[in-house]
Amino acid sequence: MSIAENIRLAFASLTANKMRAALTMLGIIIGIGAVIGIMTLGDSLSGYMTSTMQDMGTNNVTLSLKQRQEDDKRTGSGGDMAQMRQQMMAQMMGAGEESPYTEKDLISAAMLSDIREKYADDVDYISVSDSVGSGSATDGKKYANLSLLGVSADYSGANGIDMKDGRFIGERDVDGSRKVAVVSEKLAAKMFGAASPLGKQVFLSTDTHSGTYTVIGVYWYKRDMMDASAMSGGSDNNLSTNVYIPLSTAGRITGNDGSQSVTIVTKAGSDSAAFAKEVESYTNDVFYARNKDYQVSAFSMDSMLDTMTQMMDTLQIAISAIAAISLLVGGIGVMNIMLVSITERTREIGTRKALGATNGEIRTQFITEAVIICLVGGIIGIIFGTVLGAFGASLLGFPASASLFAILLASGFSTAIGLFFGYYPANKAAKMDPIDALRYE
Repeated sequence: MSIAENIRLAFASLTANKMRAALTMLGIIIGIGAVIGIMTLGDSLSGYMTSTMQDMGTNNVTLSLKQRQEDDKRTGSGGDMAQMRQQMMAQMMGAGEESPYTEKDLISAAMLSDIREKYADDVDYISVSDSVGSGSATDGKKYANLSLLGVSADYSGANGIDMKDGRFIGERDVDGSRKVAVVSEKLAAKMFGAASPLGKQVFLSTDTHSGTYTVIGVYWYKRDMMDASAMSGGSDNNLSTNVYIPLSTAGRITGNDGSQSVTIVTKAGSDSAAFAKEVESYTNDVFYARNKDYQVSAFSMDSMLDTMTQMMDTLQIAISAIAAISLLVGGIGVMNIMLVSITERTREIGTRKALGATNGEIRTQFITEAVIICLVGGIIGIIFGTVLGAFGASLLGFPASASLFAILLASGFSTAIGLFFGYYPANKAAKMDPIDALRYE
């Protein structure tokens, strides 16, 4: 008997017992659907997080000041996520007393200049910022909410600031501690309307500082996931945007003559993870070798992305493995129903054998039937899981992403279940004695 004939007989058997076939497939449908749904949701979340972190810059290296612990040893493990997790846990648990840092502990401009010179082939930008607080801009009649931020000249290139008019903070502004400001187009529209704000004076006020600044540039404001005012869904009326002033000007206000954290953007083609290890080792050996309280830790966004992807993949596999237990239950159900079906069709098997059907043909017939049951259940499960995963992703606000690999894996797995759990009943049918089978009532 041909494969096509076996498939036709399998579908005829299923349609003859629709309810039983549906109940048999239920375990397969639930198992495949759960696995596909989880993998679709996981892929969607992973894709969203990857895209978000790539927007933040996968070639970014963060150099930050950290408390030196008693057992700290400089191993040059910049970007080591295990080390970062230990540090974060220690901070959350309040481990140890933090020594107050002084000016000599901070990452200074001289250090950054030395790093730029030494690693000229790797460093594209060195971005430094200093928060002066939140407040408002006024001209006596109009106001706009703002966050005042002192920045270095490289801040624009490192953070992708898109200028609308004028220019960004430059080296001369920083060197001369000029009282100039770069504002968003939202603030400019609210304060100056259609008129150009360039060269205009604006009074900036925060909790710790107030002063008059000259507007030298306007940038396009972009909402992002880290923007609290954007996430709150408020109107542009109450929107708070960044106003940038020279880093040295901000330093005079805050009293900071150095930084706790610096972002270094590596050039295209550079290995940011390797650079993070090297610059951490160099900085600690040269600048922090004799500092008893503080040292520098460096990690790359690229290594963080890799670690996060690995964690997501591991979690996804673990949850999928739990969901796959229902496939085992479904397979046992298929075996059980096939044994019942063989018992009901004993006389049919005896007749076929009496007419010359071989053991192999009988075995193939029932294995085909088991595979068809699992394949049909698998297809329904794939559709169900894809829809479920897409619905879950949309509820969480992520773009749905059904994995082709997961679909192919599920299809192959459902076929394997049919073969594995269908073989024993099929083999039992093949080994029946035709005389005993014909006499079976």
